[in-house]
Amino acid sequence: MSTYPADLSGTWEIDASHSTVGFAVKHAMVATTRGKFSAFSGGATIDAENPAASTLWLDIDADSIDTGNGDRDAHLKSNDFFGAEENPKITYRSSNVKVDGDEIHSVGDLTIKGVTHPVEVVWEFNGVAKDPWGNLKSGFDGAAVVNRKNWGLTWNAALETGGVLVADKVKLVLEIEAGKQA
Repeated sequence: MSTYPADLSGTWEIDASHSTVGFAVKHAMVATTRGKFSAFSGGATIDAENPAASTLWLDIDADSIDTGNGDRDAHLKSNDFFGAEENPKITYRSSNVKVDGDEIHSVGDLTIKGVTHPVEVVWEFNGVAKDPWGNLKSGFDGAAVVNRKNWGLTWNAALETGGVLVADKVKLVLEIEAGKQA
Protein backbone atom coordinates (compact mmCIF):
# COMPACT_ATOMS: atom_id res chain seq x y z
CA MET A 1 0.00 0.00 0.00
CA SER A 2 1.31 3.43 -0.94
CA THR A 3 1.88 6.08 1.66
CA TYR A 4 0.19 9.42 1.10
CA PRO A 5 1.35 12.71 2.59
CA ALA A 6 -0.45 13.73 5.78
CA ASP A 7 -1.42 17.08 4.20
CA LEU A 8 -3.56 15.14 1.70
CA SER A 9 -6.09 14.55 4.49
CA GLY A 10 -8.94 17.03 4.43
CA THR A 11 -11.59 18.38 2.10
CA TRP A 12 -10.65 19.33 -1.45
CA GLU A 13 -12.65 21.24 -4.05
CA ILE A 14 -12.11 20.71 -7.78
CA ASP A 15 -10.50 23.65 -9.57
CA ALA A 16 -12.51 23.42 -12.80
CA SER A 17 -10.23 25.89 -14.60
CA HIS A 18 -7.33 23.44 -14.20
CA SER A 19 -9.26 20.18 -14.61
CA THR A 20 -10.80 18.14 -17.40
CA VAL A 21 -13.87 15.93 -17.24
CA GLY A 22 -13.91 14.21 -20.60
CA PHE A 23 -14.54 11.09 -22.60
CA ALA A 24 -13.44 9.23 -25.72
CA VAL A 25 -15.59 7.00 -27.93
CA LYS A 26 -15.05 5.25 -31.26
CA HIS A 27 -16.85 6.82 -34.22
CA ALA A 28 -17.66 4.84 -37.36
CA MET A 29 -15.65 2.02 -35.75
CA VAL A 30 -12.38 3.50 -37.02
CA ALA A 31 -11.65 6.80 -35.24
CA THR A 32 -11.80 8.18 -31.71
CA THR A 33 -13.94 11.21 -30.96
CA ARG A 34 -13.18 13.10 -27.77
CA GLY A 35 -15.30 15.46 -25.78
CA LYS A 36 -15.44 17.19 -22.44
CA PHE A 37 -17.80 19.05 -20.16
CA SER A 38 -17.03 22.70 -19.49
CA ALA A 39 -19.19 23.12 -16.37
CA PHE A 40 -18.71 20.84 -13.37
CA SER A 41 -17.96 20.92 -9.68
CA GLY A 42 -17.00 18.41 -7.05
CA GLY A 43 -14.42 17.39 -4.58
CA ALA A 44 -13.27 14.85 -2.07
CA THR A 45 -12.88 14.38 1.62
CA ILE A 46 -9.68 12.39 1.95
CA ASP A 47 -8.33 10.42 4.88
CA ALA A 48 -4.70 9.69 3.93
CA GLU A 49 -4.21 7.22 6.78
CA ASN A 50 -7.50 5.39 6.16
CA PRO A 51 -8.40 5.79 2.47
CA ALA A 52 -11.55 3.67 2.92
CA ALA A 53 -13.00 6.56 4.95
CA SER A 54 -12.57 8.91 1.96
CA THR A 55 -15.45 10.09 -0.23
CA LEU A 56 -15.65 11.91 -3.53
CA TRP A 57 -18.36 13.54 -5.59
CA LEU A 58 -18.78 15.13 -9.00
CA ASP A 59 -21.65 17.16 -10.50
CA ILE A 60 -21.56 17.79 -14.26
CA ASP A 61 -23.84 20.10 -16.26
CA ALA A 62 -25.00 17.86 -19.12
CA ASP A 63 -25.69 20.95 -21.24
CA SER A 64 -21.99 21.90 -21.11
CA ILE A 65 -20.86 19.08 -23.41
CA ASP A 66 -18.26 20.17 -25.95
CA THR A 67 -16.94 17.92 -28.70
CA GLY A 68 -15.81 20.73 -30.96
CA ASN A 69 -18.83 20.31 -33.25
CA GLY A 70 -22.01 22.30 -32.54
CA ASP A 71 -24.36 19.97 -34.43
CA ARG A 72 -22.98 16.90 -32.62
CA ASP A 73 -23.16 18.70 -29.27
CA ALA A 74 -26.82 19.59 -29.90
CA HIS A 75 -27.55 15.93 -30.73
CA LEU A 76 -25.78 14.77 -27.56
CA LYS A 77 -27.87 17.22 -25.49
CA SER A 78 -31.09 15.87 -27.04
CA ASN A 79 -33.21 13.01 -25.74
CA ASP A 80 -31.34 10.63 -28.08
CA PHE A 81 -28.48 10.90 -25.55
CA PHE A 82 -28.33 13.02 -22.37
CA GLY A 83 -31.76 14.67 -22.45
CA ALA A 84 -30.02 17.67 -20.89
CA GLU A 85 -33.15 19.80 -20.59
CA GLU A 86 -35.00 17.20 -18.48
CA ASN A 87 -31.83 15.77 -16.87
CA PRO A 88 -29.50 18.73 -16.35
CA LYS A 89 -26.99 16.97 -14.06
CA ILE A 90 -24.73 13.96 -14.40
CA THR A 91 -23.50 12.92 -10.94
CA TYR A 92 -20.99 10.58 -9.35
CA ARG A 93 -20.96 9.74 -5.63
CA SER A 94 -18.38 7.32 -4.26
CA SER A 95 -19.48 4.50 -1.99
CA ASN A 96 -16.13 2.75 -1.56
CA VAL A 97 -12.49 3.85 -1.83
CA LYS A 98 -9.49 1.54 -1.59
CA VAL A 99 -5.79 1.67 -2.36
CA ASP A 100 -4.14 -1.04 -4.43
CA GLY A 101 -0.41 -0.42 -4.83
CA ASP A 102 -0.04 2.96 -6.53
CA GLU A 103 -3.66 3.05 -7.66
CA ILE A 104 -6.71 4.39 -5.87
CA HIS A 105 -10.01 2.71 -6.75
CA SER A 106 -13.30 4.47 -6.12
CA VAL A 107 -16.57 2.69 -6.71
CA GLY A 108 -19.59 4.93 -6.84
CA ASP A 109 -22.97 5.64 -8.31
CA LEU A 110 -22.91 7.32 -11.72
CA THR A 111 -26.27 8.86 -12.62
CA ILE A 112 -26.95 9.82 -16.22
CA LYS A 113 -30.40 10.68 -17.59
CA GLY A 114 -32.00 9.57 -14.32
CA VAL A 115 -30.42 6.09 -14.42
CA THR A 116 -27.86 5.06 -11.79
CA HIS A 117 -25.25 2.29 -12.00
CA PRO A 118 -22.05 1.61 -10.06
CA VAL A 119 -18.79 2.58 -11.79
CA GLU A 120 -15.23 1.96 -10.69
CA VAL A 121 -12.78 4.78 -11.37
CA VAL A 122 -9.06 4.01 -11.13
CA TRP A 123 -7.06 7.03 -9.98
CA GLU A 124 -3.38 7.94 -10.10
CA PHE A 125 -2.22 10.38 -7.41
CA ASN A 126 0.01 13.09 -8.89
CA GLY A 127 1.09 14.77 -5.68
CA VAL A 128 0.50 17.80 -3.48
CA ALA A 129 2.05 21.23 -4.08
CA LYS A 130 1.71 24.77 -2.80
CA ASP A 131 0.96 27.36 -5.48
CA PRO A 132 2.65 30.82 -5.52
CA TRP A 133 -0.22 32.26 -3.43
CA GLY A 134 0.19 29.69 -0.66
CA ASN A 135 -2.78 27.49 -1.63
CA LEU A 136 -2.37 23.74 -1.31
CA LYS A 137 -3.20 21.88 -4.55
CA SER A 138 -3.45 18.16 -5.30
CA GLY A 139 -3.69 16.31 -8.59
CA PHE A 140 -5.35 13.07 -9.63
CA ASP A 141 -5.91 11.39 -13.00
CA GLY A 142 -8.84 9.00 -13.20
CA ALA A 143 -10.13 6.61 -15.84
CA ALA A 144 -13.06 4.25 -16.28
CA VAL A 145 -14.76 2.43 -19.12
CA VAL A 146 -18.55 2.28 -19.26
CA ASN A 147 -21.17 0.93 -21.63
CA ARG A 148 -23.38 3.89 -22.53
CA LYS A 149 -26.37 1.59 -23.13
CA ASN A 150 -26.52 0.86 -19.39
CA TRP A 151 -27.79 4.43 -18.95
CA GLY A 152 -30.28 4.26 -21.82
CA LEU A 153 -28.00 6.09 -24.27
CA THR A 154 -28.86 3.71 -27.10
CA TRP A 155 -29.12 5.91 -30.21
CA ASN A 156 -27.04 4.62 -33.10
CA ALA A 157 -26.95 4.25 -36.86
CA ALA A 158 -25.87 1.24 -38.89
CA LEU A 159 -22.95 1.64 -41.27
CA GLU A 160 -23.09 0.51 -44.86
CA THR A 161 -19.82 -1.36 -44.34
CA GLY A 162 -21.12 -3.09 -41.21
CA GLY A 163 -20.93 -2.02 -37.61
CA VAL A 164 -22.36 1.11 -36.05
CA LEU A 165 -21.68 4.83 -36.00
CA VAL A 166 -21.13 5.22 -32.23
CA ALA A 167 -19.44 2.56 -30.08
CA ASP A 168 -21.12 1.38 -26.88
CA LYS A 169 -17.85 1.52 -24.92
CA VAL A 170 -17.00 4.99 -23.62
CA LYS A 171 -13.73 5.83 -21.87
CA LEU A 172 -14.07 8.40 -19.11
CA VAL A 173 -11.06 10.67 -18.63
CA LEU A 174 -10.74 12.71 -15.43
CA GLU A 175 -7.76 15.03 -14.95
CA ILE A 176 -8.35 16.78 -11.67
CA GLU A 177 -6.63 19.58 -9.78
CA ALA A 178 -8.19 20.35 -6.43
CA GLY A 179 -7.61 23.00 -3.80
CA LYS A 180 -7.58 22.19 -0.10
CA GLN A 181 -10.34 23.88 1.85
CA ALA A 182 -9.71 25.58 5.18
